Amino acid sequence: MLKFRVLPLVLGVSLVPQVASAADLISIAQDALTNNASLLGDQAGVNATKEGEGVARGALLPQVNANASVSRNHTSNTERTGGDGASQLLEQLGMSGAASSGSEDKTHNESSVTIQATQSLFNATNWYSLQAAKRQTAQQILNFSNNRQTLLFDVANAYFTVLRAKELLDTDRAAEAAYKRQLEQVQEQFDVGVVAATDLREAEASYDSARAARISQESTLTVDFDALTALTGKQYPSIDKLSEDMPIAPPKPANREAWVEMGNSQNLALKTARAGIDSARANVAIARAGHLPTLDAVASWSYGGTSRYRGFNKQNQIGLQASIPIYSGGATSAQVNQNTYQLEQAQFQAEEQLRRTVQNISSFFAQSNNNVLSVEAQKRAVVSNRASLKATQDGYEAGTRTILDVLNSQNSYYASLQAYSSARYDYVLNMLQLRQNAGILDVGTLQTLNGWLVKDNSPVRLDGKGDSLVPAIGDASIDVNKLGS
Repeated sequence: MLKFRVLPLVLGVSLVPQVASAADLISIAQDALTNNASLLGDQAGVNATKEGEGVARGALLPQVNANASVSRNHTSNTERTGGDGASQLLEQLGMSGAASSGSEDKTHNESSVTIQATQSLFNATNWYSLQAAKRQTAQQILNFSNNRQTLLFDVANAYFTVLRAKELLDTDRAAEAAYKRQLEQVQEQFDVGVVAATDLREAEASYDSARAARISQESTLTVDFDALTALTGKQYPSIDKLSEDMPIAPPKPANREAWVEMGNSQNLALKTARAGIDSARANVAIARAGHLPTLDAVASWSYGGTSRYRGFNKQNQIGLQASIPIYSGGATSAQVNQNTYQLEQAQFQAEEQLRRTVQNISSFFAQSNNNVLSVEAQKRAVVSNRASLKATQDGYEAGTRTILDVLNSQNSYYASLQAYSSARYDYVLNMLQLRQNAGILDVGTLQTLNGWLVKDNSPVRLDGKGDSLVPAIGDASIDVNKLGS
């Protein structure tokens, strides 16, 4: 059997204990699984759906009810003599009337107790309702698992977005420092009349642009850190950075069809959609059961007495009760049609999810392979631009190149550094999305990736300070050996 990994890593990589002041990928993921509000809400939804099974099962079990009543009754009879009908009417109006010959008041108490038990012997609606509840629970559990997997990716995406932002910020700071030094040199040359005012203005424009980019990127880093807080409910002043030694290799297996096959059988969103078909089919069965008769066994016991008469009444009853639906105004047939259309809708939704899964797997598989080539190409571009910048600076000092040539060369160099950094993180995130669409992204995947984080005393900080993630460049130098193997 093939074993699939997010990266060509050994899962048994021993992890160095993290620095107390910095969080790593796996600790943040655990915080998210414990504290994420959306996931906790989904868990409550699963629990609520499970209770629906108990509700449906209860309709198949005996139903026992007890009723008791106690009443005090008062009656008053009045006998009248004399007077005709008109005088009696006047008496009722309080004006006049015949005299009463006498009255009688009677009071008595009544009490009764009834216990009734009903057991469903045949009720297809109740039976299919239980099956539907079970299928809804299965669908809800799959949906929860899918949301949990999505949360793991969201954590990894937010984590590496922070690292990407820090590297881009480091590059912006290095570029700003280089442009500032260039501006200072041009200013000195302008002061002694060596260069023209246009050279000074070009140097100033480049420095101002670099400074603006640095300021903007500092804000971006802060916002990206906030994304981690939104997922976990915790704040992280600093996180561990990604090692430059992390290998960049194509996905394994190297066959696209193998990944599509995994997605077809393991993609959680697709499994949830297919479970929706089962749930919709059960609802159709419930609606059709509305045409069928029901049969219940009924038993009752009652006891009653009154103070008017001596003794009491006691009655026992047992029997069968059948109900045959004849006509419901077309509601039952309409319900069957409605649920049938909903089943058809669920089938099309599952088909759409399958097509989306295949497309995503094909896309991320291709992008991951392209990322491997892109990282290598961007690494070479850094070296080439570094050499070009050095040659341009030498030419400027020799008088064969202009200050604009130097500024353009510097801009290309720092742009290549940022492109190389982005290419590495694109590779990691595309590999994670490939695994997610194949249905095999889990905590173990993040643990493997966590093994390639650098756990030292210079983590990535919320304030953007600390050691640079970009190799030291000096005026125009870079140690290409630090760009990864």
